[in-house]
Amino acid sequence: MSTNSANQEAAFGAWMHDVQARIESALGRFLPSSEAIPARLHDAMRYVTLGGGKRVRPLLACAAGELTGATPERLEVAACAVEMIHVYSLVHDDLPCMDDDVLRRGRPTCHVEFDEPTALLVGDSLQTLAFGLLAGDAFGADDDSPVTAARQLEMVGLLAHASGSLGMAGGQAIDLASVGHALNQPELELMHALKTGALIRAATLLGALCGEAMSESEYAALDRYARRAGLLFQVVDDILDCTASTATLGKTAGKDAAADKPTYVSLLGLDGARDLAERLRTDALEALSGFGQGADRLIALTDFITHRKF
Repeated sequence: MSTNSANQEAAFGAWMHDVQARIESALGRFLPSSEAIPARLHDAMRYVTLGGGKRVRPLLACAAGELTGATPERLEVAACAVEMIHVYSLVHDDLPCMDDDVLRRGRPTCHVEFDEPTALLVGDSLQTLAFGLLAGDAFGADDDSPVTAARQLEMVGLLAHASGSLGMAGGQAIDLASVGHALNQPELELMHALKTGALIRAATLLGALCGEAMSESEYAALDRYARRAGLLFQVVDDILDCTASTATLGKTAGKDAAADKPTYVSLLGLDGARDLAERLRTDALEALSGFGQGADRLIALTDFITHRKF
């Protein structure tokens, strides 16, 4: 590795650590105190949200915000809203009626540590809190702010679409219905474009919307990037599910294969899935080519998503 590459990697690592720390702190502020009634529910919300996870969606939001000059304070709001939606989905996915998992982020899942009714309420509460953040006054909007009331409404609509039956929840429904069935590649891509990709796309676009307005062509290019990055994340996830250990992943390894779920590895084989990941990475980076150095963080994040080990 050249000195320049090593310096770039170190700088990206420092930036990523800083964003993760700031988002952790912001989540701690936005979540209700464990001492507030009902204390058990609030304790469970903090248990599942704080102290774990890669924060890929907040990282994407903050990296995209650099394209539009968004302030860290506004990015924290959007990033935390998306992360709360993501965490709520994990809590519900782990329930016995869904994927029935006992380990998440290296700790017992919410329904194991607390109980199933509490886990259900945790997901419901995180979802509503996320939309409350986006719709509230946490952006500190003023006459000079690019985040107008109309922009906030656009952001709420974007996150709602990504979270619902035409996005993440719909993808989960397809996933559950596909257990034991062979899907072709377009069908598998649709499922994951909804289940995983929709929220990753929303995180990226919400980050950009925290700053100055983009041109139609710039927004379209960022949208193309976000869609490719979302599928890339899932392909790599499928690869890791059958190549990494439970200790490394922080969740049960090999569970998709054991449950007879369709994955990119089961469809294409391990080498085929790796080839697809590299093609998606290339497509994603090509979409960023018109942004110049402003896209450096997104480029580095794309490589992180592609080569991550957990």
